[in-house]
Amino acid sequence: MRVAHALVGGAAGLVWLVLPWMTSENDAPVAIKEPGATASAAAADPADESSGADLVLPVVAVGAAGALAGYGYIRRVRRTRDRTTPGGASGPPPPGSSPPLAGPDEEAQRALVRADDRLRAGRGELAFAEARSGAGAVAPFRAAWEEAEREWAAAARMRQRYDHGEPAEDAARRHALAGIVGRCEEAGRRMDAVAGDFARLRGLTEEAAGPGGVSAAETAVGVAEERFRELAGRTRAVDAVLDGLRARYAPTATAAFVGNVEQARDRLVFATVRLNQARQSADAGDAERAARRLRAAEGAVAQAAVLLDGIDRRADELRTAERTVPAVLTGAQAELARVRREAPADDVPAGELSSRLRNADAVLASVRQEITARQPYDPQAVLRRVVRAVGAAVPGRGGVLAAAALMVARASVAAADDQVATHRGAVGATARTRLAEARRLLADGDPADRAPADALALEALDLAERDVRAHGNPYAGPEVTAGTGGAVLGGIVPAEDPEEGPPAGF
Repeated sequence: MRVAHALVGGAAGLVWLVLPWMTSENDAPVAIKEPGATASAAAADPADESSGADLVLPVVAVGAAGALAGYGYIRRVRRTRDRTTPGGASGPPPPGSSPPLAGPDEEAQRALVRADDRLRAGRGELAFAEARSGAGAVAPFRAAWEEAEREWAAAARMRQRYDHGEPAEDAARRHALAGIVGRCEEAGRRMDAVAGDFARLRGLTEEAAGPGGVSAAETAVGVAEERFRELAGRTRAVDAVLDGLRARYAPTATAAFVGNVEQARDRLVFATVRLNQARQSADAGDAERAARRLRAAEGAVAQAAVLLDGIDRRADELRTAERTVPAVLTGAQAELARVRREAPADDVPAGELSSRLRNADAVLASVRQEITARQPYDPQAVLRRVVRAVGAAVPGRGGVLAAAALMVARASVAAADDQVATHRGAVGATARTRLAEARRLLADGDPADRAPADALALEALDLAERDVRAHGNPYAGPEVTAGTGGAVLGGIVPAEDPEEGPPAGF
């Protein structure tokens, strides 16, 4: 741009220099009516003054253009010398930009999502294979799946620590990301090692005549159709169960399950089309296409089962929690009274303990008022409030409070797992790793870990719901950008293709 400015300035100066010669000899002077004193003075010596006046402006224009070009050249040289990044890039990135480990970090997140998707798909395939061939025939493949699940759980644990800044050194963090990817790849290899045998067991790659000349693919389609009919017959009853829960309890008790029946029906419609196509392909002898369409139908049927089973499970959780609330209130009051009688622990200042006890008393009073007001309330939320408030004042206690903490944490983990299972095409890695950590804490069996497990499961549920809202229904397109709970994953992950369905497990 500066070179162009210099050229334009030079051309303008040249034109100005040539212009007097183009007009001085050929043009007749223009007469001026009623000349004044100034005009008369200017006309006194035209030959001497015209040449000097004509040269001043061109010289100024050329000089200005040259100065501008020189200034631009000097600035460009200085910027080149000061630059620290190659290829014309700027210096250090501005605040808030992606960290240097963005590439490996994204790769690790994609690996976690892909491996978890495959494990969840494999779990559903194992259920259909067991329904057709029996538990004994499926046992080797279930063992391989469990080994792959352990590899993925280790990768998720590494990711959980990574998200919390462990390890802290850059080199160690790079190794941690590579380890996450390696664990996920190992999980895939465990599944790949038995995938061929599993396909032959199901008869999805080779035609195997069964009783009466029925192909193995047709038999597998029949198993999926039977499961489909069972779920289709349950939808109305489950819808009535949900209506009853909404009438009996506060809206928060069923907020995560309100759309389950409608979503289950959507997946059953999807399964209907794919089952019909799978049967047509099996009848035509196209085992490969029949297998793809059967897997799509099985995936949709499995997700419909999760959605409907979730409502029935929620009804049991709420009824159990409602029966447990009075006993928990009594036990909590007794624990608080006992703590007041005993000497405070050495690691808790007396003032802090007194504050926690007052807060617990306030929570218990609020809960009693809520459950005696004859208004719908959320028993699970009530138990959670009591467990958190009393647990802060009475840490490490067992009895009814520990049982209530376990009940609440299991309900939260199950709800988050349902959300990931039924929307896995949109849920990112962060929600999955938080859920995996919550499951690990519950599996360890330490009562002190139940409250943290509940908090992690609630966080996972919230992140998963945000991912789904941000990226839509996984059946809406062949690919969905996965989110990470506020931070986009930065890539495309396999989602549930509307033509073929979710990716296969084995």
